[in-house]
Parts: sequence; structure tokens; C-alpha cells
Amino acid sequence: MRIVFPAVRATGKSVAQTAASANDSAWTALGALLGNWTGEGSGDPGQGTGGFSFAWDLQGKILVRKSYADYPATKDRPTLSHRDLMVVYREPDTRLPKAVYLDNEGHVINYTVTLSPDAKSIVFLSELRPSTPRYRLIYIMTGKDRVELTFEIAPPDKPDSFTTYIKAGARRQ
Repeated sequence: MRIVFPAVRATGKSVAQTAASANDSAWTALGALLGNWTGEGSGDPGQGTGGFSFAWDLQGKILVRKSYADYPATKDRPTLSHRDLMVVYREPDTRLPKAVYLDNEGHVINYTVTLSPDAKSIVFLSELRPSTPRYRLIYIMTGKDRVELTFEIAPPDKPDSFTTYIKAGARRQ
């Protein structure tokens, strides 16, 4: 019988334990987004008003974002009201944060979630899917109650060539 021990780092923790601990820290760091946020900004399709909220749910097992944006009518289109819901969860095996996004336009987007080492930047990057645009949503904490967000889209044939669609700032209420 052969016994195999997991790799151990200088801390005495196995590589798996260290990765799980880092993933738990990333999950906790998402708490920086908690609360109700009022947004201001511009971008295509035009100037609008909106906001979003982040709240833990299911006893801290998921993070729920609800978002809205309202755009006034223009000569080219009627008033537009956008609503969406995103549920952030942890993959059971890796404990890595993932998200699923749904909106009133019929979009369903699966995201991987990464945080910068200082936890000031949170990136939601959509999965690669053939013949489908790729999406990237970036939150950058610019202060305790301030965040900058950028939503980008890449064409299906160039999934890493992102173009900014919306850039906005928000403040926690």
C-alpha cells in the first residue's frame, strides 16, 4: 500500500488548503460591494440613471446583485428600462466564485469572477461561447463608498478585443 501526502508549503498547509483559503478570502472580499449603490455615468446607448444593490443571501452562500438602468427616449428609440439579476456563488469543488446573470432582455451570461490581490478590483468575465459576444464587467473600488464600473463587449470573432459599452461611477447610499 502506497500513501501519498499532499504537497506542503512552508506554512505547513497543503497546496489544496492554501488554494481553498485564498478562495475563501476572495469570497469574503466580495463583501466590499454590499449595500445599495446609486450610479451616474454615460456610455452607449446614452445617458441614463440607475443603481444596484449587493446582498448576501442563503446564509452567506450566495451574493445577489439587483440592478436597474433607465434611459430617456431619444429621437431613435423609446424610453428604455433595464433590469437584471446576478447571483454569485462558489463552485462546489474549487470554491472559486462564479456568477450567472439574467436580465429583462433575455440575456443569460455565465461569468468567472476574479479579484485583484488587493481586492480593489473585481472582474466578471463571461465564458467563451461560439458565435456569441463576450462580456466583461469590472468593479474598481475607488473609496470606501465609491466604485467605478465598466461594462465591455467583445465580438464573437475577437473574444479578447473588448470595447467599452458603459462606464459609470456609483456611490453607496
